[in-house]
Amino acid sequence: MAEQPTIAADLRESKGTGAARAARRSGKVPGIVYGAGRENLMIQLDRDLLNREYVKAGFFNHLYKLKVGKDSMDVLARDIQLHPVTDVIMHVDFMAVKANARITVAVPVHFINEEDCKGLRRGGVLNIVRHEVEVHCPANAIPEQIVVDLAGLDIGDSVHVSMVSLGDNVTPVIDHRDFTIATIASPTVVADIVEDEEGAGDEAEGEDKE
Repeated sequence: MAEQPTIAADLRESKGTGAARAARRSGKVPGIVYGAGRENLMIQLDRDLLNREYVKAGFFNHLYKLKVGKDSMDVLARDIQLHPVTDVIMHVDFMAVKANARITVAVPVHFINEEDCKGLRRGGVLNIVRHEVEVHCPANAIPEQIVVDLAGLDIGDSVHVSMVSLGDNVTPVIDHRDFTIATIASPTVVADIVEDEEGAGDEAEGEDKE
């Protein structure tokens, strides 16, 4: 697990739409902190600071140390609301957690050794079934990514969740079946799709000429 990042915030003294708009005009993002048996906290954060964290990979599965005045707590970002036109962050929800609590997060899947994958060298295609895997894990030991090693796999091979290392005390949320994360698909599948699309295009051009 990487070093725990820190985010500073201030308490919002007023609630409601007017107070939220005032916070945004001053370059802040209104937010709320809930969970861990605490009372809900109405907060505001620096927009530029929050945006720098939001654009990083894994924003929603990083355990942050949130400092609010003299108080600090471990939190997970649970929701971001964006402006529908400008994509500016309008609101953020954090969930406070206890460091030793077990939580549910979606962990991104990362593929390595594509150059050593026999199936890809033969013209096969990596078919990613799951870009993320939802897991149960300790809040203070969230995996940054799930690594899938493609070395030695051939066309027709599949990668199931039982074949990858999730980490200590990390278990998949779906535990009743050995689900597929990715497959090495035959290139003929892609070729058939291309031919169908080209054939449909030729037919359309023929109709236009009549």
